[in-house]
Amino acid sequence: MVATHAQWCDATIEPILEPELPIVDAHHHLWVVSETDLALMESQDNIGARALSPVYRRHSRYLLDEYLSDLRTGHNVRASIFVDAHTMYRSHGPEAMKSVGEVEFVNGIAAMADSGMFGDTKVCAGIVGGVDLTIGPAVEEVLLAHMQAGGIRYRGIRGSRLVYDEDPNILGARGRPHLLLDPTFRASFRLLQRFGLSFDVFLFEPQLPELIDLARTFPETQIILNHVGAPIGVGCYAGRREERFVDWRKSIESLAGCHNVAVKLGGLGIPYGGFRSYKAIPTATSAQLAAEWRPYIETCIEQFGAERCMFESNFPVDSATCSYPVLWNAFKRLTAGASKAEKTALFSGTATRIYRLDL
Repeated sequence: MVATHAQWCDATIEPILEPELPIVDAHHHLWVVSETDLALMESQDNIGARALSPVYRRHSRYLLDEYLSDLRTGHNVRASIFVDAHTMYRSHGPEAMKSVGEVEFVNGIAAMADSGMFGDTKVCAGIVGGVDLTIGPAVEEVLLAHMQAGGIRYRGIRGSRLVYDEDPNILGARGRPHLLLDPTFRASFRLLQRFGLSFDVFLFEPQLPELIDLARTFPETQIILNHVGAPIGVGCYAGRREERFVDWRKSIESLAGCHNVAVKLGGLGIPYGGFRSYKAIPTATSAQLAAEWRPYIETCIEQFGAERCMFESNFPVDSATCSYPVLWNAFKRLTAGASKAEKTALFSGTATRIYRLDL
C-alpha cells in the first residue's frame, strides 16, 4: 500500500542503537525550493519528478535548523558533508558561474555551525559543489571560483547531467547519454587531479561500465560513487530486481578493482530502486530496511572493504522512506557483526579521510 503525503511523513519511533558511535554523515543536502520550481516539477510526466515532488514540497525549506532537528534525534553525528542540490544559484552574471552561489551559501551555513552557537556538530565540514564539466575551457575558471568560495571546506565536485536512461519515464530528459565518455567532459575532468579535487558521481546502475572506464583512465583522481550505484527497479526495470542485481554486482566487483574509487552506502530510500519501503504504510522499521537493503550494502563492503565505504543519509531526499534516526538504526543493524575498527571506518573514518576533514 502506498502512503499518502501525511502518512509517509510520520516517523517510526525506535530506540537509538549504539548511540555513542561517532558518525560523519557523508552525504546530505540543504535547499530552498520555490513554489514555481515545485509547480514545474509536479507538471512533469516522468517517474522521478512525480515521486520526488512530495519530498521537495514537504521540505521546500531544508536549511541548518531543519537539518539540526534531524541530527538531534539521538545518533552521535559529529560532522557532515554537503553535496550539491542546485540551490541558491546566483541570479546574475555568466551562466557557468551561477553555481558558485550555492557554494557561497553553504560555506556560510558551515561557518554558522562552526561558531559553536548551534551545537558541536561540524555541519558542512566538507563541501561538494555542482559543476558541469562539458562547458569546455571555461570550466577551469568555474572550478577556481568554487574553490575560492568554499575556502578550506571545499573538497570536490559532483558532475552535472550524468543521470541518464533510455526509458523516458526515468528522468530521461535530465542527463546526456554516455557523458562520462565525452572528450570535452574528460578534458575538464583532468583538472580535478591538478586542483586536488574529488569527483562525486550519481548515475544509474546500467551506466556503471562507463564509470569503470573513467576510473581506469584517471587512476590518480579520487572518485566517490553515490548511492551504491543506484540500482533501478522502476519503469522498464520493474520486476527485474534479481536479473539487474547480477549485472550490478558484476559492475561493483569491477569498480572495486579501481583503487581510486570509494562508495557511499545509502541513497536506497529514493524512488528509482522501486523498493517496497518507499513511501510505504506503515513506515518501514530499521529491521525491515536492513533486510531490504542488505544485499547491496553487504556486497559493497565485501568488495570495497570498510576503508573505502562510508554511510550517507541522503537527507532530506530519503525521508520519503524513513526518518533520520530509523535510517541510521538500519545502517547499524547492517553492521552488527562488524569489528570496532570496521564500524569506525564505515560510520566516520572513511568519510573523514576521503574528504580530508579536520575534526
